[in-house]
Amino acid sequence: MTPCAVSLSDMALPQGFVQMIEGLAFPPFSNLAQTLAQTAPEVSVRFNRAKHTAVPPLADMVPWWSGGFYLPKRGAFTFDPALHQGIYYVQDAASMFIARVAETLAAGQPVKWLDACAAPGGKTTAVIDALPVGSVIVANEFVHNRAVILRENLAKWGTPEVKVCEGDTGYFSQFKSLFDIIAADVPCSGEGMMRKDPEAVAQWSPALVESCAKRQREIISNLWSSLKPGGYFVYSTCTFNRTENEDMVRWIIDEYDAEPVEIPAEASWGISPGINVDFPCYRFIPGITRGEGLFMAVLRKPSQEESASQSKSKSKHKKVTQPKANLRHWLKPDAAVELIEDKDKIIALSTSLLALEMPPELRPYVEIAVAKGRDYIPSQQLALSTILAEDKFQTVEVDRLTALQYLRCEALRLPDDTPKGITLLKYLGYPLGFVKNLGNRANNLYPSEWRIRSAVSPESLPPLPF
Repeated sequence: MTPCAVSLSDMALPQGFVQMIEGLAFPPFSNLAQTLAQTAPEVSVRFNRAKHTAVPPLADMVPWWSGGFYLPKRGAFTFDPALHQGIYYVQDAASMFIARVAETLAAGQPVKWLDACAAPGGKTTAVIDALPVGSVIVANEFVHNRAVILRENLAKWGTPEVKVCEGDTGYFSQFKSLFDIIAADVPCSGEGMMRKDPEAVAQWSPALVESCAKRQREIISNLWSSLKPGGYFVYSTCTFNRTENEDMVRWIIDEYDAEPVEIPAEASWGISPGINVDFPCYRFIPGITRGEGLFMAVLRKPSQEESASQSKSKSKHKKVTQPKANLRHWLKPDAAVELIEDKDKIIALSTSLLALEMPPELRPYVEIAVAKGRDYIPSQQLALSTILAEDKFQTVEVDRLTALQYLRCEALRLPDDTPKGITLLKYLGYPLGFVKNLGNRANNLYPSEWRIRSAVSPESLPPLPF
């Protein structure tokens, strides 16, 4: 679903949905229908810990994650270059709870984390910020168009220890007992999004709830064998009903002898418990917590011994030979990577993760460059990556209008004294992307598939979100 940040004050909630939540007789739901129909959604962002730590003015901190902030109103985020630089991510505050979960479960030790239903990437980027150095994250998405968005968002976040996969969760059943933690923010009926997404209202039906529950059991079954004994399974939805939430957790407990796990939370945060169950659940309910609807539970796989049977496939990449290896100076000296040739591309493959024994096909990498004749053109992934050695490129600081023109893939004119050649543009001191300066103009190297499609002019620029 695509959120569109509108109040539903003039829209009727499905009668069956209202009757369902009233029938649950759950006190925190007593004003839920009224809240969904008559109030506007909260606006919150989460800053990239590897790139930025400043607190925006007039912002309230999200209590369960220090990198998250509420904003007084929704801004025109598309027209803020900092969003496209991966400085922050627009995310509902409730979803940021996954960062607290990740930090708690990892307990300071590097882990192998699978985000099985990851698009568009909000929870994945939150987990990246929460896990210890040395962890590896595999982010998977089944729907192709959503996987494209996932790749873009994770590339902008700039962390090299993330691998994006595209396909059915059944793919991971071959990797027995591989992951320390698996998170499944499963496809659901979307009741928790009704305040901000009219489609969630229009599509709801009891039949949809049952269909989603069936699919959720299938996803869990696909993933369970790839979780290590003693590992953690993080189950979440953005819906309210019991069928997809408490009943599903009960099914996991009964089916796999899983042990519920409690995540420390302050009473002042307003997180509600599960409905008539004796195991810990975490319900975020609009009107009680500041954010949209979310359900989350954590379960631990029994610790009995199992034999790991990981993939033994060999990497098809070849090591780079001279002069391609000279691209190593584009990276920070402490970047723990090896450069690999992949057809017409040069990628940086993480070596710091070898101790985690990831199968070759699941090892993360960053695209460094693309061959153009005898030259190598640095990639946008490199520009936004935390392993970029900025001082190895000539740089030009640009203003907001020029930055937005760059993000629209327009040709630019740099200052007359700018040397010809590859130039790294910066906005507010942060890398924005590369151009090739020809003197009379600069060829734009921003990926065309990422471009802003809205028109940009000095007169029409909306104010920055903060």
